[in-house]
Amino acid sequence: EWARAYGMADIANQRPATTTTLFQAGSVSKALSAMAALRLVEQGKLSLDGDVNRQLVSWKIPQNEFTRTTAISLRMLLNHSAGTTVHGFMGYSPQQALPTLVEVLNGAPPAQSEPVRVDVVPATKWRYSGGGYSIVQLLMTDATQQPFAQLMQATVLQPLEMTQSTFATS
Repeated sequence: EWARAYGMADIANQRPATTTTLFQAGSVSKALSAMAALRLVEQGKLSLDGDVNRQLVSWKIPQNEFTRTTAISLRMLLNHSAGTTVHGFMGYSPQQALPTLVEVLNGAPPAQSEPVRVDVVPATKWRYSGGGYSIVQLLMTDATQQPFAQLMQATVLQPLEMTQSTFATS
């Protein structure tokens, strides 16, 4: 019905925010990513409760003493009970090289975070994990063979008429 922007899009240059100013969504994007993942479950492209390592193609969750008896499922990743590490990510300035998703998951340069690993027995504890959602992102792109931004646009943003939103990085 109406839209209004508040605050500054660029404090240094005193540029006010407008209703079309793009901001990094950060963790708000997790709810939209979960919607897309559940849509893929609904379409039969992903399993909610199966072992995600059976669905992942371009990377696998490294097995260790915590994953021997309980496999990681999409449900666990979505509800932060998979035991995955990396709470959140710092982000990258426009001048920095962006890592691939696999580099992020491995903690390999130019990624600025530790590798995403399982360090708690899955399904025994709730712990917020941006790293777990990075695995969800890869799982969705492996399952659909679509770039994440394109997948999110078609699966969530367009159907919700979120015309000023994007998951594109540039």
